[in-house]
Amino acid sequence: MWAWFTANGLWILIWSIVVLIILVVLLHRVEDKIDLAETKKPSPFHRRLRLSLRVLIGVCLGFVAIAAVAIVGSEEGAAAMVNRQTIEGWFLSHGPYIIAVLAIAYLLYRLARLLMPRMAGRWVSQRGRGRRARDEVEKRRQTLSAVLSRWVTVLIVVVALLMILSEVGVSITPLLATAGVAGIVIGFGAQTVVKDLLRGTFIVAQNLYNKGDVVQVAGVTGLVEDVSVWRTTMRDLDGIVHTIPSSEITTVSNYTKEWSRVNLNIPVAYGEDLDRVTEVINRVGEELTHDKTFGPMILSPPKVLRVHNFGDSGIELKVLGETKPLKQWDVAGELRKRIKKAFDEEGIEIPWPHLKLYFGDTPPPGVSGSSR
Repeated sequence: MWAWFTANGLWILIWSIVVLIILVVLLHRVEDKIDLAETKKPSPFHRRLRLSLRVLIGVCLGFVAIAAVAIVGSEEGAAAMVNRQTIEGWFLSHGPYIIAVLAIAYLLYRLARLLMPRMAGRWVSQRGRGRRARDEVEKRRQTLSAVLSRWVTVLIVVVALLMILSEVGVSITPLLATAGVAGIVIGFGAQTVVKDLLRGTFIVAQNLYNKGDVVQVAGVTGLVEDVSVWRTTMRDLDGIVHTIPSSEITTVSNYTKEWSRVNLNIPVAYGEDLDRVTEVINRVGEELTHDKTFGPMILSPPKVLRVHNFGDSGIELKVLGETKPLKQWDVAGELRKRIKKAFDEEGIEIPWPHLKLYFGDTPPPGVSGSSR
């Protein structure tokens, strides 16, 4: 056994270091995912996975130490194993092929980064429907191009790595067989990971939301900053970034799908002429539509839809209008300000809660009731 370590100590050292780096990266990703859970306890799978990675890292460190001792303790020494002749011979035999594989892989990666956005844009542009769909098409293009670029990059890296391993003498058939068995085992053990993958794939394929949308998922409302098949990253109004695994997304509420809506309830006093109030509100909506700043945001002018409710202190009018995605809050804020200014100029009263007190047993004229 020791003779085998002595004869192959250099290769054992190199591959142990490579595997060690991969395991350390995986361990950091697992620990980051556990930290993102905040108050939630890590799932049993993540705890077992973290423990397994730490054990494997310890085993790799042991191989590194044994290989280093074998190289130093060999009769020829490290200098005899790594000399000019061996390096030149290995490079002349395998170097050109490996360099060509790496160059082609890098070229394909750059082409994918360049072509994926264009292909995604051409595909989603066929589903555009005029003015309302332009912003939606752009968000959809960004989301699809990001997801497709990631998958193509992974495919290129895996194929290039297998070709290089085959060139240096490592049989990839056992690796593929082992990967197939490991995939089945992981499929049973890592149900959460598989669920994330499947749910995320459906989210992207069904176009439930895209990067740049404002949505509510898993009880969190915010702006979508990144979408992948594994998780969704959102930022709320407080600037807090939320990372939500795809498996936890069961209901999606999209506030900016193709178009948005201004939805306001405007209260006025009971003594006001509702026809006159409706005329004033509709006029303000039309003026806002022709504004240089807010006009391009509006798809249909805000106007009174109906009498919405008889409140305790006033009567409420429902005002609706359609805007471009993400612009409903800007338009609604400006509309409120202009309606308040118009009501002040027209002498229209905006009610506020008030209470009338009567002293004595006899109610004043106009107030019905019976005394007891």
